[in-house]
Amino acid sequence: MFNRKLVWQFYLFYLAVALIVLVTVLCYSSYSFHRFYVSQTRKELTTLAHVIAEQISPTFNAAPAAEVDKLCKKLGQAGNGRMRITVISPSGKVLGDSLEDPAIMEDHSDRPEIIDALAKGFGWSLRFSETIGKKMMYVAVPVQPREIEIAVIRVSIATTDIDLALRDIYVKIFWGGIVIAACAAGLSYLISRRISRPIVKMKQIAQRFAEGELSFRVPIPPSPELGDLAKALNEMAQQLHDRILTITRQRNELEAILSSMMEGVIAVDARGHIVSINKTAVDLLSIESSKVKGRSVEEVIRNVDLQQFINQTLESEQPTEGEMSLQVNGGRFFQLYGVSLSDRQDKRSGAVIVLNDMTRIRRLENIRRDFVANVSHELKTPVTSIIGYVETLLDGAINDPEQAKRFLQIIAKHSDRLNAIIEDLLSLSRLEEESERSRISFEKVNLKPILQSAIDLSSPKAVDKQMTIDLLCDEQIEARVNSALLEQAVLNLIDNAIKYSKAGSKIEITANHNDNEIITSVKDNGCGIAQEHLARIFERFYVVDKGRSRKLGGTGLGLAIVKHIAQVHDGRVTVESSLGKGSSFKIHLSA
Repeated sequence: MFNRKLVWQFYLFYLAVALIVLVTVLCYSSYSFHRFYVSQTRKELTTLAHVIAEQISPTFNAAPAAEVDKLCKKLGQAGNGRMRITVISPSGKVLGDSLEDPAIMEDHSDRPEIIDALAKGFGWSLRFSETIGKKMMYVAVPVQPREIEIAVIRVSIATTDIDLALRDIYVKIFWGGIVIAACAAGLSYLISRRISRPIVKMKQIAQRFAEGELSFRVPIPPSPELGDLAKALNEMAQQLHDRILTITRQRNELEAILSSMMEGVIAVDARGHIVSINKTAVDLLSIESSKVKGRSVEEVIRNVDLQQFINQTLESEQPTEGEMSLQVNGGRFFQLYGVSLSDRQDKRSGAVIVLNDMTRIRRLENIRRDFVANVSHELKTPVTSIIGYVETLLDGAINDPEQAKRFLQIIAKHSDRLNAIIEDLLSLSRLEEESERSRISFEKVNLKPILQSAIDLSSPKAVDKQMTIDLLCDEQIEARVNSALLEQAVLNLIDNAIKYSKAGSKIEITANHNDNEIITSVKDNGCGIAQEHLARIFERFYVVDKGRSRKLGGTGLGLAIVKHIAQVHDGRVTVESSLGKGSSFKIHLSA
């Protein structure tokens, strides 16, 4: 209803105004004609009443009442029966009537025109007549031959005659109004088109401007107001064209710079929503560039460190620096640089974040640090012992067969420990190397034979400590695994359980299908692990009791190997333990 075109809005407005004026004029004219016609009729009846009064006045003294009635009927017939003439005495008795018998007519003293005539010398009314059953106009004048009122002459006419006369006038007025309304409608449409045409043209060209076609120009209409509007639109189009060219050139330059950068760049607004991001940042963060702009950083990159850094940058007036790790593509480390942005009113409008990928450098540093620390720590004791005993042998102990044999056994023991450490390090290296991990094959097999094989390999050590190993596993449980690696992981857990449990105790191995996971558990009744050590026992070379570990022949790499084997299978390993109550290690695999 409110979406009409401008021409129709103008047209309907002008037409409504014209029709309101026309209806008002017609109504007033009809009312004026009605009043005029009624007034003229009243004047004519008044004149006629005075004439009749002059004719009837002499008969009141010379003739009886019957003659008065005959004279009324005679005068009524002279008027073709259109008018009714009545003579009424001051007391209200009807003395004569041109249409009815006075003898049967009721008292007329209460008639308003009679009352006014006797009181004021003239009376008239427009009312319904009970005698003849029509609406009539009455005019009454008194007869006063010697200043004494002896009767009242009343002349009346039916209003149907008035209505017929007015109806002809109304019909002419109606058809004249129709013609005038049609002319007003046509004129309103022409005026509306003349006013709306240049405005519609401006709207069409403004739409072209909105579509980017800024080469068009608005014609200048003759109206000063519309002419100024057209000039303003043309100036706006020219300014927009110049600014768009400048912005496009600057954007292309900026995109070329950002795309050529090796660093990732993210621009955010004051609310932390991403405004711009270069291809390097998209690749580093492993996100889709088409679904990034306009969204908050929390939605796109779920990293608490990055969110805190961006908030810090938005609140700080100085450049900020920080670090962030992200678990994508095997884990990445970034050096963050941020600077806040302000608008012309020095109001904080956003920030720019630069990400330097430090993953390779961090990994090399970690490898170097771990290698130096772990190798120096774990190899120092056996190497020192071997060197000491070799020097002792060279100093002459070799000549003593018993001493030489004992020293050589100690050297062999430390050599075996060195060899075990080297073998475990090589295993970890193969598990961590992505190229090696891609060569690992997986197949869906029954889990019980793998667990039983690990138990069989551990049986000699268990027998030596008089320990029993129980297996509880459904024959139907299957998992997609590498059998050799999973067997090695379970073997390492069983080996630890044997080492750290008392002689004669029992080890329980179970496999259950729980929700979407297959959980393999190795539970012992050994010495247990304190809570403060549980978070780190899967780190390489981390042992709770180093002296006891070396005494039992541990390398400190067994649990690290278990963790990496679980990760290779897209699983995880957990532990539950309490001091003096044993431990329960669980390998979680996807079902």
